[in-house]
Amino acid sequence: MNRQDPTMTPIRSRPLDPPVIRLGRRGLMAGSAALLGTPLLAARGFAADAPAAGAPSAVIDVDRARAEPIPIAIPALTGAGGDSDRLGRDIAGVITNNLARCGLFRPIDPAAYLNQPAAPDVPNFANWKAVGAQALVTGKVDSEGADKVRVEFRLWDILPQTQIQGTAYTTTLSNWRRIAHIISDVIYERLLGEKGYFDTRIVYIANSGPRGRRIKRLAIMDQDGENNRFLTDGASLALTPRFHPTKDEIAFMSYANNRPRVYLFDLGTGHQQVLGDFRGITLSPRFSPDGNSVVMAETDDAGSSIYVVELGSRHSRRLTDSGAIDVSPCFSPDGTQIVFNSDRDGDQQLYVMGSDGSGVKRISFGQGRYATPVWSPRGDLVAFTRISGNTFAIGVMHPDGTGERILSESWYVEGPTFAPNGRVLMFWRETPGSSGGRGGSARLVSIDVTGFNERELTTPTDASDPAWSPLLS
Repeated sequence: MNRQDPTMTPIRSRPLDPPVIRLGRRGLMAGSAALLGTPLLAARGFAADAPAAGAPSAVIDVDRARAEPIPIAIPALTGAGGDSDRLGRDIAGVITNNLARCGLFRPIDPAAYLNQPAAPDVPNFANWKAVGAQALVTGKVDSEGADKVRVEFRLWDILPQTQIQGTAYTTTLSNWRRIAHIISDVIYERLLGEKGYFDTRIVYIANSGPRGRRIKRLAIMDQDGENNRFLTDGASLALTPRFHPTKDEIAFMSYANNRPRVYLFDLGTGHQQVLGDFRGITLSPRFSPDGNSVVMAETDDAGSSIYVVELGSRHSRRLTDSGAIDVSPCFSPDGTQIVFNSDRDGDQQLYVMGSDGSGVKRISFGQGRYATPVWSPRGDLVAFTRISGNTFAIGVMHPDGTGERILSESWYVEGPTFAPNGRVLMFWRETPGSSGGRGGSARLVSIDVTGFNERELTTPTDASDPAWSPLLS
């Protein structure tokens, strides 16, 4: 998948457009943050800043949007005909699908539109108000040579008749889907006040073949299921992939050479290398928030213990030595704590400790066993798998163990992962096989952290063990 970052231009009143800002990935991240926080000059005299407090506006909070999704019109971006028209329709389609799937927006059926705006003209606000739109996206697509495209987009607040955002992006033609995801994130943030999660990827395990000879390959795709590709050939079983926070790198468990161990996988080169020199099986890796180390478990005769491996020196440090099965560690976003599951009290439960292994404290006390904990990027929640009787569930609780909530229950669900904004979870669900046991289909499922808007994601094979990437831009 093409990871090339687009360049960006704030859109002002014509003919005062500034030159394109040339930014690399980190520059783009910084430039985007500055852009979103700065009021833009208006198109044809309309203010670009948000309306005054109390004025009718499409800008609301997420809680209200859950109950009343924002009605938004997303007509096709205009072009000069031919390929540019087609690309304008495709970009609008991806934006529409992103916003509709998150459950917080209600895209208006294009059949209801009274007119199609000719970007970058100021829209006829009365016409869009008449069809129930509270927000409107307009834009255009221009070719800039053999393989370059410039995509201009504006976001309008219909009731106060203001331009909220105006930005142009320049990139390679093959990178057009990323432009659509980036625009979707801008719309999400400007109207809801939170970061979006559309310009992200999912790494997962692609499952195929008969039950007794299951092939498990590393695979990666955009968060909407597009641009799927397999990273490994299936010769060795792969499990539990996790993204590096800043690099194109994945940590995962591989059964290469019939010895299950944690490996690092470079997404740019495809190169794999074993992490650490351990005698036992190493499993359940996760990167530290700064990306400088990996926390994981190693089996021994007594059970398993948790270690931290520094990636620079490859020095390993043991954090637990309980004689129990301590597995599935995950750092808090600030790197000061680690949540993990252990059977040290006789049953599988969740525990939190300092990042140096100190101050271990149990946090789960519900009915059943707990596993696969993962800390929210916001730091406010820990998601988990709970097994109670014959039922599996995905839930969340506060890091001190209070406020436990079950989001989804099924015959078999496991392995939650947070979107980078902490608003959405993804996990995998398996249906029973023909004999009533495991062996049915396995699918990835997303859900809001409140239990709202549960959706199944389409993949070319059965899928398990998802992990959400950080935002790419």
